[in-house]
Amino acid sequence: MKSIKHVLGLPILSEKSLAGRAVANQYVFRVPPSTNKAEIKKAIEERFEVKVISVNTLNASGKIKQVRGIPGRRAAWKKAVIRLQSGDVIKELE
Repeated sequence: MKSIKHVLGLPILSEKSLAGRAVANQYVFRVPPSTNKAEIKKAIEERFEVKVISVNTLNASGKIKQVRGIPGRRAAWKKAVIRLQSGDVIKELE
C-alpha cells in the first residue's frame, strides 16, 4: 500500500472542476497512473477527514510533442474526480 503523499497529487483548479465543486461537491486531483480507486478514497479520507461517496478516474495518455525538431512524449497521468458527502468540505482548497 502506498503512503498518502505518494497517492495524492496536485488538485486541478480549472473552470470545469470549480463548477463541479459548486454543483455536486466534487474535487479533482491529479494522481499517479498506478493508483486505484480504493487507495485514492483511503488517502482522501485520512488526509482531509471527510467522507468520500464516490471516486471516478480517467486515464490521460501523454501527448506527442516536438522540441526543436526532436520528437518526444509527455508522461501519462490519471485524473481522479472525488465526490464528497453533502456538508463536507476540503478546507485547504477553499
